[in-house]
Amino acid sequence: IFLGETAHSLKKGIGGIGMRFVYPKGIRKALTFSYDDGQNFDRRLAELLRNHGMKGTFHLNSGKLGLVRGDEVFVGAEEIQEVYAGHEVACHGVQHRNLPTITGQQAVLEIQEDRRRLEEITGGLVQGMSYAFGNYNQEIIRIAKSLGIKYSRTVNDTCGFFPPSDFMEWHPTCHHNNHLLELGDKFLEVAGFYELPVMYVWGHSFEFGRSGDWSVIEAFADKMAGKEDIWYATNLEIYTYVSAVRQQEFSTDGLTMYNPTAVSVWVKTEDGLLEVKSGETKYIGEV
Repeated sequence: IFLGETAHSLKKGIGGIGMRFVYPKGIRKALTFSYDDGQNFDRRLAELLRNHGMKGTFHLNSGKLGLVRGDEVFVGAEEIQEVYAGHEVACHGVQHRNLPTITGQQAVLEIQEDRRRLEEITGGLVQGMSYAFGNYNQEIIRIAKSLGIKYSRTVNDTCGFFPPSDFMEWHPTCHHNNHLLELGDKFLEVAGFYELPVMYVWGHSFEFGRSGDWSVIEAFADKMAGKEDIWYATNLEIYTYVSAVRQQEFSTDGLTMYNPTAVSVWVKTEDGLLEVKSGETKYIGEV
């Protein structure tokens, strides 16, 4: 009997065996979008996502707002609140400059001024970014973090669904031209070993607008909409939640969890679903 009890205790005590982190309200998966440059085709894309109950992040160049340059027409500052309602506005550099090839001082201005202008327009904090041309290095990461940037997207498709190990090098799942529908099918049936799986789609709305072909993104939105097991979130919402998960503290047996962050974190155990609220210590061995 003693040995049996010990074995049971050990099983329950291996880091909270059977416990898995999940997204808010117990949702298993997350889907997010990331679109660059702020051209007028963002209007249609932002509306398409809203109509399907989805959220995205739109990375803008504040120095180009309202600019008309040949066939390039950019969303104006006065339109941002309406065009991107329900979505996140994030940085892409004031003038879309290639950050690794300019001076550190210029890189600071390119990022900091972009944040400042976009915050003035939106009235909120702008803490996300995507690297212009997808180009960056460790010095650019250091500068961006020092200026309050929490995450930044690359253009390096993973075709996978793991959350990033480093949010300052957030590699997306895929560009919308890179097997989007096939990857969507895989995401709908994502394997159980993925913890906090996320599908991250990126691109430029002008790629649809200039060709006149919106069929891929429309088909994807139709396919992925209305799923009870998908959290439709902005880039920043996913960053905030996953970062909170990574700050959780546990007792030595893994069965008691303390949440030192400002947001609730949800865990799925063998016995049910638990919400661990901000500042709360909770036994997660059983419900």
